[in-house]
Amino acid sequence: MLHRSRVLIATIFVALLAAPAPAAFAVDVHVRVEGKTTTIYGAAQPIIAVPATALDALETASAIGEFYYHVRNASFGNYVDQIGRYPAAGNAGWVFKVNGALPPVGADAVQLKNGDTVLWYYAEFDASGTGPMTLDLRRVGSNCYQVWQQDDQGKRTRAAGSILSIGPRKIGTSHGRACVKRPHGLVRAIRAGSIRSQAVR
Repeated sequence: MLHRSRVLIATIFVALLAAPAPAAFAVDVHVRVEGKTTTIYGAAQPIIAVPATALDALETASAIGEFYYHVRNASFGNYVDQIGRYPAAGNAGWVFKVNGALPPVGADAVQLKNGDTVLWYYAEFDASGTGPMTLDLRRVGSNCYQVWQQDDQGKRTRAAGSILSIGPRKIGTSHGRACVKRPHGLVRAIRAGSIRSQAVR
């Protein structure tokens, strides 16, 4: 009987050692993927648990949202050259921001922290290599919203010329700010040449 107990304890110990790392070692981050013409994943930037990096965030979102992406190995490191239907081509490709700023290193080298926001998006760059502004929408009051634009360094300014989109309705803003009538659904900010914002209630 004593021998059986020892064998059982040893078996449980080995099983625990072989078990995958618990989810507590993951970080909880907001993730969104904006495609060339539509949102591919996470319009409202849901929180998901990812192992560690910005590339892990894309991998986890891909598994949840069942969309395709591809990583290419190059002399300067790994980079994402396709998400969904559109591969990188010419002056356009896939980039990412963490908390509104474009990191100076690859996605597999960016270590995330709890509460970070990761945005992957399809970007078209001009001749100087400057990409599009990304829009960030914030609720200010019971039914008013402020739209911000962020450059690659994460610098935020009011997004003049932006429009609030609520289903089929479109509402112009003044210096990026507008109020809407209630009741209303999810609100997003759009502007020609910029990356659409997250969806906000």
